[in-house]
Amino acid sequence: MDNKRYGLFRIIKDIGFGVFQLELPEGWMIHNIFNEDLLIQCVELKFQGQHKDPAPPPMIINEEEEYEVEEVQKHRTQGRRTQYLVYWKGYGDEHNQWIAETGLSHARKIIEDYWKRCSS
Repeated sequence: MDNKRYGLFRIIKDIGFGVFQLELPEGWMIHNIFNEDLLIQCVELKFQGQHKDPAPPPMIINEEEEYEVEEVQKHRTQGRRTQYLVYWKGYGDEHNQWIAETGLSHARKIIEDYWKRCSS
């Protein structure tokens, strides 16, 4: 029981015959062309509780953007490298990413906590 739909996505191009090209988040490894049957029109939110707070801006460390890791949910092995499914603090599920262990040098404590949860 997970989210079945994500959004909002900007339509880049109306290809024709009910087919649209969408602007997807960076890192999504799916094709960006969809049939209109898979899309629903955005509806203006009516209630205060429906609005999401904007995502926090990245921290600037050594002149590079850094985002805070909230939690590591899964791991996988790609060749000899371990990757972790990272949930970013303040961002929705659509921003989760598989990140190589070498890219998570500032999140050692969170990775240790993940392995403790896995071993129990």
